[in-house]
Amino acid sequence: MAKVKYYYDADTLSYRKIELKKKDVYRKTTFVFLSFVLTAFFGFIVFSQFLMSPNERAQKRELDNLKLHFELLNKRIAESSNILTELQERDNNVYRVFFEANPIPEEQRKAGFGGVNRYQYLEGFDNSAMIENATRDLDILSKQLVVQSKSLDEIVVLAKNKEEMLSSIPAIQPVANKDLKRMASGYGYRIHPIYKTRKFHWGMDFSAPKGTPVYATGNGKVERVRRSRRGYGNQVKINHGFGYKTFYAHLDSYVVRKNQKVKRGDLIGYVGTSGISTAPHLHYEVVKGNRKLNPVYFYFSDLTPEEYEKMLELASVENQSLD
Repeated sequence: MAKVKYYYDADTLSYRKIELKKKDVYRKTTFVFLSFVLTAFFGFIVFSQFLMSPNERAQKRELDNLKLHFELLNKRIAESSNILTELQERDNNVYRVFFEANPIPEEQRKAGFGGVNRYQYLEGFDNSAMIENATRDLDILSKQLVVQSKSLDEIVVLAKNKEEMLSSIPAIQPVANKDLKRMASGYGYRIHPIYKTRKFHWGMDFSAPKGTPVYATGNGKVERVRRSRRGYGNQVKINHGFGYKTFYAHLDSYVVRKNQKVKRGDLIGYVGTSGISTAPHLHYEVVKGNRKLNPVYFYFSDLTPEEYEKMLELASVENQSLD
């Protein structure tokens, strides 16, 4: 029960009961209500910092899980970057060196990531630094993968060209060992059989019986065939590409035609003594560009080391040529 309050009235020299006006009652009631509301509001704000709703707890768990997976993703990016770095080193120091291609400069592999801040749109969030760093690392990795992919495409082309080149370079004897009588004359100064003068001999003479098969020493296309009773007599020239050509002379006959494609080991003609020749043999030359090379250095595919040493020894003897 509410207490009754009194006040002393000096005029009547007596106590009178205090009666609240309706206005004061409303004001007091309003004040109490507002005080309660404000207390409840601030209390909610304070306690909400420590107490979370089930929905907020679920969101926090999801955010923590995302952060964990984000860190794992960063580790995978770092691992992929390390693997790519190893591949780049092999690319520059092994693959491109083997196929005689220039290494790709480091500046080219990592170009395009300086200057303007392209990640400004990611700023302003709680985890902006983490997201920005991961995005930058991923962009750099993507750029390097594109460069490396193009490099490997180039290596594939070079490998195919290398394979084609290895198949095209003259690499066998034009006359099989079993058919040879002897290696009659090598590359260098020799005594001409007709004029008896010391003259430079631009090829090698293989002595063999008339009709012995003569083979193409590398893949290529027949550039020229010619029948003649003079000079080199019946002859065939093959263009192997990559600057290499081979020349076969003094043939008894040939079985190829101009522009015909041939492969290493294909039959192209037969040993003879046509043109200026003193005995059945094959005159054989190797040309690179405009320079005639010593054919003895191109028999690495069908001779054993011992046979090759013997060939070098015979080819170095300064004797009389057969043409």
